[in-house]
Formats: sequence, C-alpha cells, structure tokens
Amino acid sequence: MNKDQKLILLNVIFASALVVANVIAGKIVMLSENFMIPAAVVVYAVTFLITDIVHENYGREQAKQTIIFGFIAQIFASIMIFLGQLLPVAPFAQESQQAYETLLGQNARFVIASLAAYLTSQYLDVYIFSKLKKITSTKYKWLRNNLSTASSQLIDTTVFITIAFIGSVPNLWMMILSQYVIKLAIAIVDTPIFYLLTRKSKSESHEPTLKATS
Repeated sequence: MNKDQKLILLNVIFASALVVANVIAGKIVMLSENFMIPAAVVVYAVTFLITDIVHENYGREQAKQTIIFGFIAQIFASIMIFLGQLLPVAPFAQESQQAYETLLGQNARFVIASLAAYLTSQYLDVYIFSKLKKITSTKYKWLRNNLSTASSQLIDTTVFITIAFIGSVPNLWMMILSQYVIKLAIAIVDTPIFYLLTRKSKSESHEPTLKATS
C-alpha cells in the first residue's frame, strides 16, 4: 500500500472502532469485586493509538481530520441505529425488537457522554502530542505516544463514566479507576505497534528535501 492508502485504512479502522465501542459500551464487565469496566474499553483504546500514528506520519491537521471523520461516523451510526429501531418489526419476530433495543437502543445520556468524552479527549491528545513532538523532534516517540494517551484518556474516562453512569453505578470512582488502569496498560503494550507503524521506509528516509524557491 502507498501512503495515501494506509491513511484511508487507518481512518476506516478508527471510525469502525468508535462505532463498535459505542454499541458495546452499555455492557459492564466485572473483573473482580471492585474492578468494573465497560466492554468498550479495549476497542476504544485503539482509537488513541491510531490518532497518534496518523499524527506522527501525516501531521497535526490530518489527525484533526481523522477525529472529525470519527465524529461524523458516530453521528451517522447513531441515526441509522435509531431509524432501525423505529421500523415496524415483523409479527413473528417480536423478540428481535426487544433484543435490538437492549443491544443497540442507546439512550440520549450514553450518546451525549460518548460524544463529549470523545471530542474533549481526542483533541487534547492531539494538542499534547503536538507540543511534545515540537520539543522532542524525531526522538522519544514513546514519550509523546504514552504521555499524550495517558493524559487524554484520563479526561475521556472521567467525562464518559461520569455522564453515562452517575446515579446508576454504586462506586463511580472505582469504575473510573478500573477503566483508566486498563487503558494505561493497553497504551504501554501498544507502544511497539506505534513504533512499527510509524517507522519510515527506505524510500521515505532517502526522499530528497525540496527547498523553497523565490
């Protein structure tokens, strides 16, 4: 694949991960008595990795464009899911309507929580990554990858969990802490993937630099 095709693929995976995360966000997974996370935590964490890869390879403005594409994908998916819920169900398949509403019938609270957390955290990730890249240049890629992700995901986790589950989960702060710990672990584990997918090819490394002419 050429560079443009890789960017398209990254955007497709990014948007798909967001839509899937929103669909499965309502399921609460209990790993231990005090360790609870939404089922979406793993797939959603992938989006921050992709944002950083796009930022590193294609620049800050393209990373912002990816965020906008993801926002549009979420809005489109929510509208289509809602319209699907309104369509009349066949008389012999009444049970499927209840299953549909249980799995996909997101309430306004979840949608607001998801979009608010998404926009706030993703733009923060781009901002921090950009600042660190200016300071570190081509060095310490692991630092800007992990620090930007750790900071933005703390905001993402706090905003989403607070809006989506306040009043319905007995120990909100434990849920926030549980999800954040998992996200930090994923961010550390995916660092080699970040290095692999931001590695310059030989052709890019030897690409001549064009000088501006007057």
